[in-house]
Amino acid sequence: MNRDKELIIKAAEIRRSLLEIIYRAGTGHTGGSLSSADILTALYYRILRIDPRNPDDPGRDRFILSKGHSVEGLYAILADRGFFPREELETFSRYKSRLIGHPSVKVPGVELNTGALGHGLPCAVGMALAAKRSGSDVRVYCLMGDGEQAEGSVWEAAMGGANFRLDNLTAIIDRNHLQISGNTEDVMRLEGLADKWRAFGWEVRPVDGHNMEELISAFEKPAREGVPRLILAETTKGKGVSYMENVARWHHGVPSEEQYRQALEDLT
Repeated sequence: MNRDKELIIKAAEIRRSLLEIIYRAGTGHTGGSLSSADILTALYYRILRIDPRNPDDPGRDRFILSKGHSVEGLYAILADRGFFPREELETFSRYKSRLIGHPSVKVPGVELNTGALGHGLPCAVGMALAAKRSGSDVRVYCLMGDGEQAEGSVWEAAMGGANFRLDNLTAIIDRNHLQISGNTEDVMRLEGLADKWRAFGWEVRPVDGHNMEELISAFEKPAREGVPRLILAETTKGKGVSYMENVARWHHGVPSEEQYRQALEDLT
């Protein structure tokens, strides 16, 4: 089996796991967790330099989930990679659990508390700048939602990333076209998004966010010297579950028992 095929299978496992987390807890952000599962799988099983046995290694790469509401996929992966026991996933959103509804630094492998949209990229710029100035080869990755692009702090950070020539910084946009209140182009028009990022001084790499080969190629291609890069990943909200795909209400919908069983069938 080739390595990309293994990642495709792993992404399907992660989708089933995150759905189980949400169904058991009766809460969560389903659609965006499903749309970003391939991106997270590519990063955590092929790209990031991390060690679950030493999560605070100073030389580790940093990943920031700026779209923190889609945390279920990240928790599923961190447990699968061995940052904490899989059994702990059963405590998601329960009283006194450290697995809350947005990333928390109390969880091994989580670099930053996120959830207030627009905060992730500014912090990622700071991390990348610190690495540059200290002579470290640490790389920093930040996954944002497309609705998040309406936040002014994103564009301040974009300007800073280019100004400081942060070629160790990779931003990713989960471009699924839907946010909690509907289609992004109806709520706050984004297009042409790629040209906007290029105008801010970034190299933009458009990809199919569900094509593992394209994702890996975009991540592994060396950055241009002195230029931060943006992976613009076209995705489908609710990817992999027939009745959830491209339906805005599944932004934070929780499946019934019947819907959950159908979802697992779709992902088999």
